Amino acid sequence: MKKGKLLGVMAGSTLLLTACTTGNTADSGNEGGGNEQVFNLSVVQEMPSADLSLATDTISFTALNNVYEGIYRLDENSEPQPAGAAEMAEVSEDGLTYNIKLREDAKWSNGDPVTADDYVYGWQRTVDPETAAEYAYLYGYVENGNDIIEGDKDPSELGITAVNDYELEVKLDTPTPFFDNLLAFPSFFPQPEEVVEEKGDAYAETSDDSIYNGPFALTEFDGAGSDTEWSYTANEEYWDNENVDLDEINVSVVKESSTGLNLFQDGQTDDVVLTGELAQQNANDPEYQSVKEARTAYIELNQREEDSPFNNKDLRLALSYALDRDSLVEQVLGDGSEASTNLLPKETGKDPETDEDFTEVSDSTLTYDPEKAQEHWEKAKEDLDIDTLEFDLLAEDTDASKKAAEYIQGAWKDLEGLDVTTSTVPFSVRLDRSESGEFDAVVGGWAADYADPSSFTDLFQTGNSYNRGQWSNEEYDQLVEEASTTHANEPEERFQDLLDAESIINEEMGVIPVYQKAEGHLISDNVKGIVTHGAGAKYDYKWASIEE
Repeated sequence: MKKGKLLGVMAGSTLLLTACTTGNTADSGNEGGGNEQVFNLSVVQEMPSADLSLATDTISFTALNNVYEGIYRLDENSEPQPAGAAEMAEVSEDGLTYNIKLREDAKWSNGDPVTADDYVYGWQRTVDPETAAEYAYLYGYVENGNDIIEGDKDPSELGITAVNDYELEVKLDTPTPFFDNLLAFPSFFPQPEEVVEEKGDAYAETSDDSIYNGPFALTEFDGAGSDTEWSYTANEEYWDNENVDLDEINVSVVKESSTGLNLFQDGQTDDVVLTGELAQQNANDPEYQSVKEARTAYIELNQREEDSPFNNKDLRLALSYALDRDSLVEQVLGDGSEASTNLLPKETGKDPETDEDFTEVSDSTLTYDPEKAQEHWEKAKEDLDIDTLEFDLLAEDTDASKKAAEYIQGAWKDLEGLDVTTSTVPFSVRLDRSESGEFDAVVGGWAADYADPSSFTDLFQTGNSYNRGQWSNEEYDQLVEEASTTHANEPEERFQDLLDAESIINEEMGVIPVYQKAEGHLISDNVKGIVTHGAGAKYDYKWASIEE
């Protein structure tokens, strides 16, 4: 699969989203006084991978962003700032060459220096087809990246060179205005070659199987996808440890809102996710926050086989029209999530001429219309020569996902002759089954890695591994390809390509967008300085502290 490069002027959207900031990161350094600097945090699902090359999900990226660090780190305004770099990169006039000076005081948690070779090795490991990294496609921006991904060139030919121990030269195939944001993304972080080679297949399987260069070190992590508790412990070797207040962050997986609320009220956790009635009941609590994400929850239908009923457009339209998205987000989820109007969530890109949000410019609509749902269902039955259809809806076993799946199941059962069951499984299992095509329909979704429409539209090109249902449309593919090539440096034309592509996938219901995700949180008011980003790695605890 050749991933089209994502190019063009982002028209102001290179700023990623800041969902909420509970403190001032600039002034937070070591003001915790004599307070115990321990933060107890609840999350809704297990961590599928602690490997920088293999991680693909929000939980893993949050962990990796706190225990590792790349060339840049996003600040409280989601602006890339020097981190592993001593200063912002020097970029050539043509935008193709980045000269990056690394800070010489950066160290791994074992005391070894972080050098340019660690970046070269990490990037080459991720792009290497033998690693089978799903996020390798991001290296399509870097010189020779696509050829390496396709197996036509060796990873050593990737456009990154160690000029000396503390200087990197990065070459791109074409100018990429949002490349700074990628340099703050975990898939571009350095990796310690000696440790990776020593550990072999066991690398990063547990917290003891790696070393770390971030504000914290991963501890008490016993295995991806199954461990329900782990910790982040302050990294004494971190170059900026004077500005890290927290000594320890204890993470526990709590999937039920009711359990989390009890733990919060008992003082056993400082941050818990609430959904549904509990989110609504606590919405006026001073400690309640709704954290918006640049993420769309959508349903993918398995269209991999020619005889799949989901290849029928009328069936897909019937399933979409049957969903009352407003009722789902307001009455079922209640956590601040918003009904989707199209595939893209808000604040994922702007019109280069008017600065309007992509979702406002798009003429796509997703409406609830039981009559149209029934009409398209009748057409689908006629075309498919069936009277009934049975299939299973796969979802993860978090509280919000289970409630959403149950709502969707009920809405679809209102179509006479349609029988839908639900299967709820751990997050890592849902990922595995989605990737392997072991599903009929699946409630999944995507969170933007950077704030540009292509972060979503590129997913559903024919052959993209993230196109789990393998919907395919030639006109759509052509528009997405033109946005990344022919019109890459023509902002208005590129934006129109992406609008047209998004319109096609919504008209065809290649996937069924449901809602833009938000998380309802209760966060203790003595926890300050948590920084969140709607796109990219979601939470940053570098500047967090516990205060009286």
